[in-house]
Amino acid sequence: MIVILTKDVKGTGKAGDVVKVSDGYARNQLIPKGFAKEATQGNIRSLEKQKAIAAEKLAEQKAAAQQQAEQLEKITLIVPSKGGENGKLFGSITSKDIAEALEAQEGVKIDKKKIDMPGPIKQAGVSTVAVKLFPEVAAKLKVKVTVE
Repeated sequence: MIVILTKDVKGTGKAGDVVKVSDGYARNQLIPKGFAKEATQGNIRSLEKQKAIAAEKLAEQKAAAQQQAEQLEKITLIVPSKGGENGKLFGSITSKDIAEALEAQEGVKIDKKKIDMPGPIKQAGVSTVAVKLFPEVAAKLKVKVTVE
C-alpha cells in the first residue's frame, strides 16, 4: 500500500514522504495512529500544494533575512564599556550586550543566539561579528567598543 506520512516515522520516512509499506502495517499501525493517510490522487495534490506554499514562505523569509543582512552591514554599533589602560576592558562584551545595544541604538531586534562570536570581546576597538539570520544568510556587523 502506498501512503503519505503525516509525521516522521523511524525507519519508514519523514513527514510528507510518499512511501510504500505493507498493507497490514498501514491499516493496523500508521493510519489508525494518525502517522499516515492513504495516497489517493486528492491527497497527493493537496500534499503538493502544501509543499508549494511552504517553499513560497521559505523564499519570503529568506528574502526578508537578506534585506535585514544588508541593513546590518551598514551599521557600526558603538558599545561603551568600562576599561583601564591600553583599552583593556573590565569584564567583556558578549553577544547579549551586542543584541541589547543593537535594539537600543538601531531598533533592530536580533536574538543573541544568532550572533556568532568566537569569544567575548575583551579589548576596546573595532571588531567584526557574524550574525546568522537564516541558514544561508549571514551578515557582518561592525562593533566599536569604547572605553568610558
